[in-house]
Amino acid sequence: MSKTASKSQAHLFSDWPGHQREPEAGDQYTRDQVSIHFDHAQNLYAGWPTPTCIISDGPYGVSGFPGDNHKAESLAEWYEPHIKAWSEYSTPETTLWFWNTEVGWAMVHPVLVANGWKYRCCNIWDKGLGHVAGNANTQTLRKFPVVTEVCVHYVKAATFQVNNRSLTMQEWLRHEWKRTGMPFRLANEACGVLNAATRKYLTADHLWYYPPVDAFVRLARYANEHGDPAGRPYFSIDGKRPIPGRQWAKLRAKFDCDLGVTNVWREPQVSGSERIQGTRNGMKYKFSSLHGSQKPLKFIELMIRASTEEGDVVWEPFGGLCPGAVVSYHFCRRYYGAEIVPEFYAAAVERLATS
Repeated sequence: MSKTASKSQAHLFSDWPGHQREPEAGDQYTRDQVSIHFDHAQNLYAGWPTPTCIISDGPYGVSGFPGDNHKAESLAEWYEPHIKAWSEYSTPETTLWFWNTEVGWAMVHPVLVANGWKYRCCNIWDKGLGHVAGNANTQTLRKFPVVTEVCVHYVKAATFQVNNRSLTMQEWLRHEWKRTGMPFRLANEACGVLNAATRKYLTADHLWYYPPVDAFVRLARYANEHGDPAGRPYFSIDGKRPIPGRQWAKLRAKFDCDLGVTNVWREPQVSGSERIQGTRNGMKYKFSSLHGSQKPLKFIELMIRASTEEGDVVWEPFGGLCPGAVVSYHFCRRYYGAEIVPEFYAAAVERLATS
């Protein structure tokens, strides 16, 4: 992918003498396959390609930045229309990374679940003791000093419609095998294992495992060769043929984790050259440090590389300083981000243009 900047229905900041004109609704900056919009994300979702990864770093309910909600209790209602849109435009290949405080996430979690998002893991950003400064009067606060944020991992769970019922993948696999009229133990023969197929892929309990592509293809082939002829095809969505292996693979979100990485991410707050300051190239911002919750690029890279491949689409609906744009540019992902705070948008565009 070439590393050149281009103008796309927007005024580049280098075109603005002294950076004197603020962004206008509809402004957009594009560099290769990476686009940052100055607009509300809700106005853009329908026009963006299907996401493989969504990075949500929106309101925390702590009045931490312009536009942030004042109370965590308001977050569920605020996020609901966005979550519904994410569900509408996502597929089972989509992964959601949801940044917030612990209590903010707790408020929004029921809305995510109600809209088809399946919890995978809560990742903790431990900023270390250096973050305690100014937040250490425990006798006044009556709690331990807070040095964490959370980034919660969700996937868009696949569902299957059967007789006006919506089944999970686990339920659907058992349902399809039951229809064959064969005992569950024969699933082991189908997969060429002693007992793993019945114990893992067709179990009804919490120990269920997703059948890898090869195992699913074997199950489907065996069911259609030996099951009750009246019920064929088995393991089919369209009623014409079993789900092909390549399609089955797309019914689960991508994930690739390097050895040694855990759900506790220890890293100080962003500092040094990576920290976006309040004054850049003569443009006066409101804060000495522009964004109070700037995320380390290494975390954004970790998320994007874990849940996408080259050419996949990344959404960052509440872009802030748009770290996802920088990572997507360097790792050849297609990126679509939105930001409505002029200072943040200006800094995000400059950041991408000079990365």
